[in-house]
Amino acid sequence: MERVLTGALAARFAGGGDVGLDGAKAVLITSNDFGRVTNPNPRITPPCLTVFPYRVDINYTTRAAWSAVGHADGFAHLPLDLRFLLSAWADDPVHQLSLLGVGMQALELGPSFRRPRLDARGEWEENESIQVVIDEISTEAVMRTFDSLESDYQLSVPYVARIVRLSQLERNPAPPVQDSTFAVAALAERP
Repeated sequence: MERVLTGALAARFAGGGDVGLDGAKAVLITSNDFGRVTNPNPRITPPCLTVFPYRVDINYTTRAAWSAVGHADGFAHLPLDLRFLLSAWADDPVHQLSLLGVGMQALELGPSFRRPRLDARGEWEENESIQVVIDEISTEAVMRTFDSLESDYQLSVPYVARIVRLSQLERNPAPPVQDSTFAVAALAERP
């Protein structure tokens, strides 16, 4: 996702049309990066967009179906929803809006991430894809998220990436078949 967003930012702001936004990039960050914002921070250097994963949920809608697939193919599959905030970092509010607008437009134009656009370390199947859509979360919940971090609020939009599937790399061995032999004998009649 970093590559897609950084590419969109480079295409939009290359050539210096928007003063102060040339060289803007997108970075994937953790909660630890927020504590370094006031200090020199090599990851969050305005102008930039940050992608901050803040919650992982089980996708209950597809869990039963993936459980059935796992039973059939011998691999465990866990469907997840990855929730993240897309935040704009710039010194000027107009620049923040421009950054966020370009990022949102890039995700809206290509909301389906297929294997070539996904991180190669994920060992993605050929037919796998992840849908990235705007999440339904209240402004209050976004503000609470920033209250729990060591940073001031930044203009942000919540997104959800679904369905991220964790799969077992090795097949579960089938339980051994057990044969049992029972001796059958005629019962003696009672006198």
